[in-house]
Amino acid sequence: MRLPLPRSLAGQLFAMQAVLVAVVVAGCALFTYVSDRNQAETAARRQATAAATAVADAPSVREAITGAGDPTVSLQPYALDVQRHTGVDFVTIMDPRGIRWTHPTEKWIGKRYLGHIGPALRGRTFAETYTGTLGPSVRVITPVRDSGNRIVGLVSAGITIDEITAQARGQVFAVTGVAGAALVLGGIGTYVINARLRRHTHGMNATELSRMHAYHQAALHAVREGLVMLDGQRRVALINDGARALLGVGEDAVGRGVAELGLPAPLTGALLAAEPRVDEVHLTADRVVVVNTSPVASGERRGTVVTLRDHTELQSVMGELDSERGFTQALRSQAHEAANRLHTVVSLIELGRAEEAVDFATAELELAQTLTDQVVGAVSEPVLAALLLGKAAQANEHGVELVVSADTRIDDGLLPPELAARDLVTVLGNLVDNAVDAAQGSPRARVTVTARATSDALLLRVRDTGPGVDPEHADAVFERGWSTKPAGPGGRGLGLALVRQAVRRNAGTLELTQPPDGGAEFTVALPLKGAARAGSIPAPGVVRTASTTTQDGMS
Repeated sequence: MRLPLPRSLAGQLFAMQAVLVAVVVAGCALFTYVSDRNQAETAARRQATAAATAVADAPSVREAITGAGDPTVSLQPYALDVQRHTGVDFVTIMDPRGIRWTHPTEKWIGKRYLGHIGPALRGRTFAETYTGTLGPSVRVITPVRDSGNRIVGLVSAGITIDEITAQARGQVFAVTGVAGAALVLGGIGTYVINARLRRHTHGMNATELSRMHAYHQAALHAVREGLVMLDGQRRVALINDGARALLGVGEDAVGRGVAELGLPAPLTGALLAAEPRVDEVHLTADRVVVVNTSPVASGERRGTVVTLRDHTELQSVMGELDSERGFTQALRSQAHEAANRLHTVVSLIELGRAEEAVDFATAELELAQTLTDQVVGAVSEPVLAALLLGKAAQANEHGVELVVSADTRIDDGLLPPELAARDLVTVLGNLVDNAVDAAQGSPRARVTVTARATSDALLLRVRDTGPGVDPEHADAVFERGWSTKPAGPGGRGLGLALVRQAVRRNAGTLELTQPPDGGAEFTVALPLKGAARAGSIPAPGVVRTASTTTQDGMS
């Protein structure tokens, strides 16, 4: 009948360890028994040798053998007395022919000795194991010599095997007790260890664990979203391919602390936070990620599960959608204003003042056409031209004049394919929106935009007439989440961070200066040759000038 195997891995290990402990303990007990028996035989042989040689050297024994009387009369009591005091089972004294003079059992006196005496007759003391009248025994035979060194008798002393076995049996009982205690303690220790293992493995066997590991590896590499698991010391315990790509870390990330990964400070703070984070938007070097963290308890140590979703493309699309919404709103406002102006023209005609109606309409057309002609004439690149015209309409709705500088000049087809139009919209659109917010409410509400191409770079400069940037905040304005405006429904503090990210992605530079007459000026230089080369992305430069007050419109 085949016994069922334990199902769980912990049960299998317990059974294997219990059998192993039992085999080891049984082997040790058997080895101890054999070793103790051999030691007992060796000790018995030494004891019998000492007794036999002592009797053979005794003068009284020599005199009794060489005297005229019957040796048995004096030697039998002496032999029994030596037997009692030395602990041997028999002392037999015999003549050179092997005829006994003494024996523990008197009926065997006078009978021939059972055993070998040849070596002793040749003058040598020797030991042997032989079965005699008392059963199997370890015995030693030695010669008795007279004063002339002649062999006149023999002495045999021995200990029976039963006695040796009895001595070894007592030691074996002690060893068996110790072995049993070791087996019990080993079983208890094995059970405790395997009970803990069973809790950690949730009672699964080796096949189930292997299958789960295979599924785990397959899912880990197949999921496109980022997954990071942190241990109790906020070290990376597990990270999948998606998370490596989103965070820009290498294969050596496992085992390193979060603070050692070189991530932006806000993202590092979110990963190190003890409380959970839900759908927080953070920026890495070139990606926009949505971060969710959830603490998890495992035994006595707590960890954190982090999920990352890539929102880079979505954020860009949302930025373009916001621009389109702005354009739509501006067109709606312009349509409303156009209707008002048309009513004015119609009213002037109805009043019979046709000449004044023509002058009013002509002036409005010239004002609207001037900016369009200026932008289209200076900027042949369609994406930038459309963006500037739309932002001009938006700025006008907010009471801010958007001016394109006289040295603005970008011909169509000048920008390389590597410089994505989406990045241009991100950079220039956010800078203009930021400047319009800053210039609102100022005495000269104006935003000046310069866009021109040099031999090796595209320069974009946006200047506003707002209150400027506090030098203490010159570094912070580029961080995600920094803003002097109250947060709206969609949050603030992302525009300049996205600008910096786009600039870094295209290996450009971003500079903040403060003109002497006030306001803030942002200058972006994007290389036109070898843009976005791997490993060549410099950190954005931040230049501080004269101290100003905090800019209320910076977002």
